[in-house]
Formats: sequence, structure tokens, C-alpha cells
Amino acid sequence: MSGAESSSRRRDTVRARAAAVPAPVWISWIALALMTTSSVASLRPAPTMAVYGLAAVFLYLVPAVVFLLPTSLVAAELASGWKGGVYKWVSEGISKPMGFLAIWCQFAMTIFYYPTLLGFVASTLAYVINPALASNGVWTALVIMVCYWAGVFVSSRGTKGVAGLASWGLIIGTLIPGAVLVILGALFLGQGNPSAAPMTVDNLLPQWAGLASLVLIVNNFLSYSGMEMNAVHVSSLKNPGKEYPKAIFLAMGLVLLIFILPALAISWVVPAEQISLTAGIMQAFEAVFATFDISWLTPIVGIMLVAASLGGMLTWLAGPSKGLLLISREEGYLPPFLQKLNKNGVQQNLLVTQGIVTSVIALGYALIPNVSSAYWIFSVITTQVYLIMYLLMFVAAVRLRRLHPDHPRGYRAPMLVALCGVGFAASLAALLVGFIPPSQFGDQSPWIYLVIVGGGALGLGLLVPFLFYRFRKPSWKQPAAAPGGES
Repeated sequence: MSGAESSSRRRDTVRARAAAVPAPVWISWIALALMTTSSVASLRPAPTMAVYGLAAVFLYLVPAVVFLLPTSLVAAELASGWKGGVYKWVSEGISKPMGFLAIWCQFAMTIFYYPTLLGFVASTLAYVINPALASNGVWTALVIMVCYWAGVFVSSRGTKGVAGLASWGLIIGTLIPGAVLVILGALFLGQGNPSAAPMTVDNLLPQWAGLASLVLIVNNFLSYSGMEMNAVHVSSLKNPGKEYPKAIFLAMGLVLLIFILPALAISWVVPAEQISLTAGIMQAFEAVFATFDISWLTPIVGIMLVAASLGGMLTWLAGPSKGLLLISREEGYLPPFLQKLNKNGVQQNLLVTQGIVTSVIALGYALIPNVSSAYWIFSVITTQVYLIMYLLMFVAAVRLRRLHPDHPRGYRAPMLVALCGVGFAASLAALLVGFIPPSQFGDQSPWIYLVIVGGGALGLGLLVPFLFYRFRKPSWKQPAAAPGGES
């Protein structure tokens, strides 16, 4: 072989290798803002805040400033410097045991999140079939269990393309129904009908009746949670230092509009004392459509809301559990039974175990007389567990900035220590306030409420991961296990 031929072949090899390396895929800051909006915004919390009328604006803005903004900017810095999600951030910033606690809380919150989400599905579906079922605990429990186990079956088969359902969910189940609700609500007022909730300056702030009167604000922290998952896309921006803040502020504006305007529309039409925390949206649609003699649209909107919620459930069903599985295989945090994969490479045993616990929780809807009470209690437990993860994230961010100031980061959050201080204080305050029974449930024993919420949040969020960590064995480690097949 001549030298020229050899040189030519080397050049061809270099070109082939260069062509094999995919070019970076950039996304615009507007696209990132819409992605963030679709994963955070929802119509589901609207009935919860509608009971406050115009004060809902204040109750949404406060957590946006003290929680949504710090969480978004801090997570952006962490994601742009350390790959691997919250486990990697907290492990590097604090310790591996705390990293396991953080990712466990991210997973464990879904155990209570799915009953809450599917409780909303049950009440919405009831308005399509028989509105009287909306307050029936047995119906709610049945729908939760059937939908969840159907989701496990679909996920365990390794079905692809489910994520697209959630992408369309923003349009089908949020933007279109939300816009219809607000437009018709405005027309309702424009026709001279009085608002069910007063819309005067005096009602901008919620009436103070002790701490219990503000407990519902805790639910808004869960409404804004999940921003740390979208922060992983910061590296896909061409100029993250300038573009990411733009994306976050645009997303914040869109999220606030989606949260606030439908809540106000519900308060215009449905009196506060008649609002169900789970069925309030359908109540509002039913009342508004009846006013305009288009009641036939009610079941159609109900189906849109149900389809979007189920699509979101399928998308998130395996996500947090897969993150926990991967870390557990490396470090041996979970017993081999829970690490077992099926032939499609899905952590089926972990999903089934989660489903058993979810089914037990679903029975709470059948056992607790007031479905709204059960919905609220499970929402609070979800928030409490998730807030533990955020507390660890804020501490880790400060420590990483101090321990590794020169570590390359695609984005540096301004005033990081101050942001983490505000976010930590807000998360801790919300965690503590969540243990106070809200005024809406004053006729029930506060001790029962404290035992249920405290037992659920502290037991699932702290005790269970401590036991897994305490009794772990070296033989539980399976770092070389193939992720794509049965193990």
C-alpha cells in the first residue's frame, strides 16, 4: 500500500468518525419556556384556590417569588454543572446517604401524587357519566386503582411514544379548556351576572383567621414543583447565561396566567361553599355551559381533561422510579427483588410494589367520608415529602458553590446564597404549615389530621429510606446489570 493511499484512508477514517459524532441539538429559550410550562402548569389546582376568590392572585404570587424563582435558577446552575440529577447534586454537595434520601423523596412523592391526580380524574369522569359519583369515595377509589394498574401494565410493556401524550396535554387538557373557561366566565360577567366571589380591592388579601386560614397555600408549592427536572435542558441553550433567565421568566408568566385566570373564573361562577376541591373545574364548566345553553360540551371537556391527566400519569409513571433504580443498582440501596427488570427492561417489581401502596392509599377515599378532605390530605403529604428533597437541594447548591467554585458551569445563578436562603426558608415554612389542619376541616379532630399527615410524610419520606439504607447489603449492588433486559 502506498503512502498516499494510506494517508487517504486515514483522512476518510477521520471524516467518518467526525460524521458519526452527532452535532449538538440546540433549542430556543422560547421552546424551553413552553416545555417548562407544559410540565408545571395544570388546571387541577384551580378549585383549591378558587375558594379565596380574588385573593388567589396573592396566594399564587407569593410562592412563585419565594419558591418557583429560587428553585428554577438554582436547579439551572446545578444541572449545567453536574449530570445525574438530584442524586448527583446532593451526593456531591452533602453526602451519598443524603443523595439517596433526595432521590427517594422524588420517587416517594409520586406514591401520594398518583392518588391525588387520579382522584381528580375520577371526579372529572363522574361528570361525564353521573355527577353524583363525584362525591362517592368508593367510585373514586375504584377509578384510582383501575387507572393506576392499567398504567403499570402499559409501562411494563415498554410502550414508546407515551411522552407525546403529555406534550399534547398542555394544549388539549390545559390551554383549550382553560381559555374556554376564562372567556365564557368573562362573558358571564359581561352579561350583567354578579360574581359569586367579590372582586373588589378589599378582597386582594385573604382574610386572616389564624394560621389555618393560609394552609391552602401549601398546595401551591406542589403546583410549582418539578422545575428541577426541566433544568437539565439548560445545556441545550446556545447562551444559557442570558437565555435561561428569559425562559424562566416567560414560563413563570405563562404558569401564573394558567393558574390564576381559571381559578378566578371558577370563583366568578361557583360560590365558595359549593366548590369541591376535586370536582370544582367541572362544576364551573357545567354552570357556565348551562348559562350559554351549551351543556352538551361538558362531557367533551371532561374527556379532554381526563385524557390529558392520564397521558401525564403514563409519562411520569416510570421516570422517578427508574432514577431510583439506577442509583440503587450502583450503590445497593434497594433489595434485588425491587431492582429486578422484566424482559422489556422496565423495573416492573418496583412499579408493582408502588402500586400496592397506592391501592392502599386509594382506599382512603372510600374510608374518609369527605372526598375533598381525602384529596387535600393526600396533596399535603405529597408536598411534604417533595419539600424534603428541595431542602437538601438548596443546601447542596450552597456547598457546591463554596467547595467547587471553579467547577465548570454553563449557568451561574445570581445571588445564589440569597436565592437558596429564601427557597430553603420558604420550603421549611411550607413543610411546617402543612401539619396545621386547614380551616375548611375544623370540624374534624386535629390530632387525627396530624397523625395521618405526619405519619405519611415523615414515615414515607424519612423512616422508609433510613431502613433501606440501614439494612443494605454489599450483595445488593448490581452496577454491571444490563439495563435493557431481564435481570
